[in-house]
Amino acid sequence: MIERFKNSWELVKQSWGVLKQDRELAVFPLMAGIASLLIMATFLIPMIVAGAFDSFVNEGGIGIASYIVLFFFYVATYFVTIFANSALVGAALIRLRGGDPTVKDGLRIAREHIGQIFSYAVIAATVGLVLQMISERSGAIGKIVTGLIGLAWSLATFLVVPVLVTEDLGPVDAIKRSGNLLKKTWGEQVAGNFGIGAIFGLVTFGIIVLFVPLLIVAISAESVALIIAAIAFLIIALITIALVSSALNGIYAAAVYQYAITGKAGEFYDPSLLKDSFKTK
Repeated sequence: MIERFKNSWELVKQSWGVLKQDRELAVFPLMAGIASLLIMATFLIPMIVAGAFDSFVNEGGIGIASYIVLFFFYVATYFVTIFANSALVGAALIRLRGGDPTVKDGLRIAREHIGQIFSYAVIAATVGLVLQMISERSGAIGKIVTGLIGLAWSLATFLVVPVLVTEDLGPVDAIKRSGNLLKKTWGEQVAGNFGIGAIFGLVTFGIIVLFVPLLIVAISAESVALIIAAIAFLIIALITIALVSSALNGIYAAAVYQYAITGKAGEFYDPSLLKDSFKTK
């Protein structure tokens, strides 16, 4: 297991090499973030009208009308996120296969599979909403169980996007295909995602630790300009971290998929580190 984690960590670092080569890949998470904010703003008024916030505060839960609005919000959010991830993974696979991708290439690939992406977004939204409903109506143990189910779902669907943009399968078959590939790649998925999450979690913590004394100094100096600068630094840093982390996750998924189906992950990856890592259990 230690050797598997080391190999996976090297795969994450080599994914960083792909991002350095194609910095435009970070544009796709940025698009998803902006679109998600617009969707959130669009759905905020219907949620208020449906009484979601009042129900949650007064009754500790939300009503049927609110769940309906929430479902459409989930679908819209999942759609733009999966669309952007499809563009990112599609472009990353071009690079891993020796090409030179552009943002236009990634968007073209996503558009070509927009039907499957939307259908998968509906499935993912349904699963997410059902898990939330169960969690809201469960005690502590129920919340733990739904959390574990959510984790299992995330692992089983980790390679759905690469499958959707390369194998021309419908969303249900893509989920099954991703689940089958999990038998080969479960260690890499867990260790790689843990590695990406851990390093960017530490970076985020470091940024916050740095921000606090900067803000204290700015407040002590009674300088509005310094306070604004400190807050701007924090916002820009957190956005940058989120974009890089999301881009690396997409590249990593593309690399795991590429190696699982071909035995090669492209010139950016050391084959000796990947050899024997994807044995079927």
